[in-house]
Amino acid sequence: MWFAEEGVVRIRAGRKPDRGNPGGILDWSPGAVDRAELPPLNIQPRVQTETTEEDRSPVVTGWRVQADHGVDLDVTAEDRIEWGGLLLEVEGEIARWPDPVEGGLDHVEFNVVRVTG
Repeated sequence: MWFAEEGVVRIRAGRKPDRGNPGGILDWSPGAVDRAELPPLNIQPRVQTETTEEDRSPVVTGWRVQADHGVDLDVTAEDRIEWGGLLLEVEGEIARWPDPVEGGLDHVEFNVVRVTG
């Protein structure tokens, strides 16, 4: 299994008050975010699509991220990941797979995407 050598950082937005939302809204400003280094992760290409729209041609590139056996990650579906000079959006929920033999956590995996264009 291949693991990312360079650092992988989880970026979590802060919250700022909003009249229409009691929980506040996400604040991605540099002073509001929480950054945390993640352990080595297996990051593999997953998908790349390109669509042509009237005013743009977006390209969506995706990767699957997996932690080592028994390693849990402090990552949520609202977070972003910084890896290899790229800022990636977590796509969907975080999957925590149980160990079918020993019980407990087998591994954690999730998808990330980058949209350009």
